[in-house]
Amino acid sequence: MSKKQHSTVNNLQVLLEDNHLIVINKRPGDIVQGDKTGDIPLSDTVKAYLKKKHNKPGNVYLGVVHRLDRPTSGVVVFAKTSKALPRLNKMFAEKDAKKTYWAIVKNSPNVPEKRLVHYMKRNTKQNKSYANIKEVPDSKKAILTYRILKKLDRYFLLEVDLETGRHHQIRSQLTAIGSPIKGDLKYGFNRSNADGSIHLHARKLRLMHPVKKVPLEIIAPPPNDPIWNACL
Repeated sequence: MSKKQHSTVNNLQVLLEDNHLIVINKRPGDIVQGDKTGDIPLSDTVKAYLKKKHNKPGNVYLGVVHRLDRPTSGVVVFAKTSKALPRLNKMFAEKDAKKTYWAIVKNSPNVPEKRLVHYMKRNTKQNKSYANIKEVPDSKKAILTYRILKKLDRYFLLEVDLETGRHHQIRSQLTAIGSPIKGDLKYGFNRSNADGSIHLHARKLRLMHPVKKVPLEIIAPPPNDPIWNACL
């Protein structure tokens, strides 16, 4: 995937929008927030969308609440008001926002469902995290639960519930049990996907609305490709 590819206002997939927040189905390859690549981030695209849709003069307020890895797709929440942003930040920081992912792997895990506990150590030079069975210096505890949802022709669809939110956590922990994610060269899959994506998708997010205090469950359809389509 070209580093210069990015979302455009016209093909932005909005999953939910009200006065206080907007939820987007991020495409693989989009960056959520600006970085050293200089590529147009999703946050800028959402601002342009809101400016155009609501015919807003001047700057548009948009708060980045959380991020997804660039090659990953799925649910991303942005705050539209300064009232909603700190409340959403608190929910994510305190793990009150529950995240469920889908991952496609070639090697089936040994058991159909398991809670994985590792100690993650991040290597900033490599931009990679390593999952250790035992605690090591400067490591952080990482917990997820996976279950096999479906057997495809050549792959397995896993559903993953995150208990912690560590750097590259799902990618690293699944590799640690011998099930790297399809297309994820960095974490041990044997070849990349043609478009630079990996088959990891933020499928579902459950949280309380930051202002209305009603429960929200947001589900994002996976990208349109033959393997993802076979999962539906």
